[in-house]
Parts: sequence; C-alpha cells; structure tokens
Amino acid sequence: MSDALQHECGIALVRLLKPLEYYKEKYGSAFYGIQKMYLLMEKQHNRGQDGAGFASIKLDVEPGQRYISRVRSNHAQPIQDVFAQINARINDEIKIHPEYADNVSLQKANIPYLGELFLGHVRYGTFGKNSIESVHPFLRQNNWMHRNLILAGNFNMTNVKELFENLVELGQHPKEMADTVTVMEKIGHFLDDAVTDLYQDCKNEGLNKREASVVIAERLDVAKILNRAAKNLDGGYAMAGLLGHGDAFVFRDPAGIRPAYFYQDDEIVVVASERPVIQTVFNVPFEKVHEIDPGAALIIKKNGTVSMQEILPAITKKACSFERIYFSRGSDAEIYQERKMLGKLVLPAVLETIKFDTDNTVFSYIPNTAETSFIGMVEAAQDFLNQRKNNYILANRDTLTTESLQELLSVKIRTEKVAIKDAKLRTFITEDSSRDDLVAHVYDVTYGVVQPTDNLVIIDDSIVRGTTLKKSIIKMMDRLNPKRIVVVSSAPQIRYPDCYGIDMAKLEGLIAFKAALELLKERNLYHIVDQVYAKCKAQENFKDVEVVNYVTAIYDPFSPQEISDKIAEMLSSAEINAEVKIIFQTVENLHIACPKNLGDWYFTGDYPTPGGNRVVNRAFMNFYEGKDARAY
Repeated sequence: MSDALQHECGIALVRLLKPLEYYKEKYGSAFYGIQKMYLLMEKQHNRGQDGAGFASIKLDVEPGQRYISRVRSNHAQPIQDVFAQINARINDEIKIHPEYADNVSLQKANIPYLGELFLGHVRYGTFGKNSIESVHPFLRQNNWMHRNLILAGNFNMTNVKELFENLVELGQHPKEMADTVTVMEKIGHFLDDAVTDLYQDCKNEGLNKREASVVIAERLDVAKILNRAAKNLDGGYAMAGLLGHGDAFVFRDPAGIRPAYFYQDDEIVVVASERPVIQTVFNVPFEKVHEIDPGAALIIKKNGTVSMQEILPAITKKACSFERIYFSRGSDAEIYQERKMLGKLVLPAVLETIKFDTDNTVFSYIPNTAETSFIGMVEAAQDFLNQRKNNYILANRDTLTTESLQELLSVKIRTEKVAIKDAKLRTFITEDSSRDDLVAHVYDVTYGVVQPTDNLVIIDDSIVRGTTLKKSIIKMMDRLNPKRIVVVSSAPQIRYPDCYGIDMAKLEGLIAFKAALELLKERNLYHIVDQVYAKCKAQENFKDVEVVNYVTAIYDPFSPQEISDKIAEMLSSAEINAEVKIIFQTVENLHIACPKNLGDWYFTGDYPTPGGNRVVNRAFMNFYEGKDARAY
C-alpha cells in the first residue's frame, strides 16, 4: 500500500515425528528442524519485522537437563538476529566439544535449541510497543513439566479488560493488561487445574509422583483446557502453544478471521500463517496443505498423534479479506488469481472514467504489491480492446485493406512502470514542512512515457489514510503532465477501524471518514455526527452483544461515488494541473474475487464478533471527544 499500513503477525510450528537420528541420516543434520524453522520464519517476514522469537522443547530428557530454550529479538533484522544467536551457540558448543559433531545423542543432551518441537513468531507491534518483553513467544514457567506453557500468536482481543478482570476474579495478579499475557495466564490457569486433577487421580490409583508425571502427560486433555480458557475470548486469533512435556496446539478463532495452515506426513507436522510458505519450505503441493478449521485446534500430543478438535462452535466465516488483497504472500495459487480478479473487476469503472479511450491511456501501479491486480486489470483491458477490434473488423470487413488491418492490430494497451520507490530515502526530519518535501521524493518517476493527451491510471492495493497519495504520488504523477490521473484502489473504501490485528484503530485517520464528514458539513447534515455520538454514548455500558454499530449513519446519506469524488477533491490541490479521479473496488466485487475470505468489517461495519461494535463506537466517541487514544 502507498500508505504504510502495518498489520498481522506470523506463526510457525514444527513437530518432528521421528528420532533426531533419522533426520541426521536422511537430511545430513540433526538440526533439520531448526533449519526449517528459519525458512518458515524468513518466508513470513512480510507479516512483521518489529520482533521475532523462537522456542524449542526437547522430549524425554533426564531431570536436571535443560529442555526448554527460547531466544527473542527486537533488533532491526530480528529473524536474522535470532538465528545468528542460535547458530553461534551451536557452533561454540561443537567447537569446544568436537565429540558432539557426529553424535546426535550428545548434541541433544548438551546443545540448546536442538529438540523435536519448535515454535516461532514474527511480530508487528499493533499497540506500538516494541520492547523485548512484548516479543513472542511468551513463557510461563514451572518445575512441573506439564505446567510450562509457551505461547505465541497472531491475534488481537477486543475485550482484554474483561479477560484481565476474569483473571483477577480467579485470584491471580497478572503483571500487565496485555492480550498475550492475559490469554497465556488464562490457559495456564486451566492447565494448572487439569494437572492438579490428574495428579489426584493418579494418587488415588496408587501411583507415586514420578509415575504420575508420565500418566499426566498421556491423559492431559488439551482440547478441554482450551475450551475452558476460550469461553470469553472475543477477537481474531491463531494462537500456538507448547506444553513443557511435549504436547502442542494451534487454536483458531470461530470466525476464521486469522489464518492458519498445516501439513502432516510421517516425518513432520508443520503449521504456518500462510500456505505457500509451507509449500515452498517442504516442497509439497497445494492440496496437501490444509486450513485449521475455524473454532478448532490442531492438537499434537507428545506421543505424536495429531487431531483437529472443535474448541468453540464455528460461526459465519469472516476470514480477513486484507489477507487476500495485500497481507499474504502473492505466491499462493488462490491468492494470485484473486488479486488478478480484483484488477479485472474494477476495470469497467476505469473505462467509464477514461471514457473508454484506451488509446490515450497509460496503465501502471504503485506499490509493487499491487502488481498482480495490475496484471488482472491490464488483461481485462486487453480483452476490451480485442473486442473493440473484432467489432470494427466485422463492421468494416468489406473495405479493410492490408495496411489498415495491420494498423488496427498494432494497437495495444499501453503499460509502463512510471514510479520507482527509493527504498534508501528516509524522512529523518520531523518538522512538518521539511518532512513533507522529503515524502514527496520517496518515489522517482519515469519521464517521457506519458503524453499531455493521456490518462494515467495507477492501481494501488487500497487507500487508507491518503497521506502518501496527497503528499507524494499525485504530485509526482502530475509532473508527467497527463490530462487526467486516475487512482484505482483494488479494495473498497476503508470506512471503519479494525480491532482484530490490523493497525487501523482510529476513525479520524481514514480518508473515507474525513470525506464523509466534509460532505455532511457541505450539505448541512452535520447534526448526524451529534446524533451518532449520543447513540454511541448511550451504549457505553451495554454488554457487547447488545451494542449496535451506529457509526454507519455517517455514511448513509451518500453514495460510494459521492464519497470517492470528495476523496479525489481532498487529495488534489491547487498546484495539480491534471484532473484527479479516485476509483474504489465495490464490496460486491470484492466478495466475487475473494469468495473464501468474506471478512469486510473495515469496509461495511459488519463486525464478525460483538466486541467489534463496541470498538467502532468507542473509536467514534474518541474522535468526537478529541481523544488521541485507541479504542481497544
């Protein structure tokens, strides 16, 4: 996106199902699992670069031996830093103890990070915190193996305060009110309960404490623990956990908002936030990688059995459509076609805007992530041009000459790369006027490819705040001297804040919201703003399930086209010579293009969980009251 929209997190989990000697013999190294974890995390660096963490568990070690290892980093290149630390430690141990080099049992006993169970995480700090304490995986420690819990996730909870208060009611004293800590402590509480109950059963059966430990590992019901812990969760999540003795799980929210995929064979179980990552790292076909069902957990027991069990009943699936538009890697077979379809479906609106004059139109894209939708748009434009040629040939077949036919067939859709981002340029001055000048030069333009009689059509993934468009891209495109600049968004208008992981928490930052407010002022309808505030305020103490999203009333008086036209006016300025037009994808076409990811609350206000309505109303009240605060 031309606007720097931050988002999401990525998880990676690997469970080796064979002894480490197997991987040494087949793949040449007992460190096979660590190597695959590096690739899984590096292939998901698009999902967050604020921090990265890695944890491992060794199975069946003797008491007194360290069996949990963890390393986290919030350095500038955190994934590389994490694995540099791991590699340095491994190499140091082998250098000091050459006898470890070809002895897998000695490696497992003495070298940290080597094990059979691994969990990795790449992070974007939605709340802006980027201290090392905020980096996943989180660790809840205990001398009982079974009570150790390692947790990492791609999630945001809308009701962190409520969950925190639940823990206080249980008698706990949480160290902070953060969703990851709160969720971990809640799972940990019910894990403790389960272990205590199982120990009592073992004691009643006459087993001593050491014998009981083995039985507890076998009988521990991970699904039941998650079911008890998850009752009050409201949000979008894919959370992964490791228990100290070797059980593991990945649990997905009931609406399927956050993604999670897995692959299993007789050697390995692997989970990641994106399907093509698994395909690439393990060289497996598309159909072998499966989604974890919404509301279900993939549970891997210490003995290697794998099951998918319902934790919460699935509700209407509202998988995040931004995954398809922008966040996930475009190498996924389905996502690639969906992004092309987004470009194809927006073309009719483009043709109307340019008055069907493709001869005098240059098509391009900003940024690089919009290239796939650009390809789809251009392919559709070429189909339009071909149909126009066919119609002309049929209408004039009796008078066509070889020369005129050749001239007709030579006409093509004009595509150019008109903007190149200067990745090295940094806006290091904070004073507004100086910074704006630097922002305007983040992109370089390609001169000489656009004529004064041309339309210049630029497709973007989405338009969120419009800041970069106004301060940089439109000014830069105007230097090419086109008659009209048409900025196309492959996503619909972003009208509402997100509360499930994307960094869009404030209404006043959204250009569509600003445009609606301007239209309300112009048409003497601004009293609607006061009415919406009063209705939101009246619900302030309602239960989440009773809250209604009244912010939709801000947009109700206007058609999408009226808001688009106002956005175009707001993003243009007096020094722009070209006519500026803005085109957005329709919500209907988004659903046609991305039929499996119907989560559209940021476009429609139709939130998938009750907490979403509370968040959007709180965001509106913050705007109205002038509070610079997050709504959740």
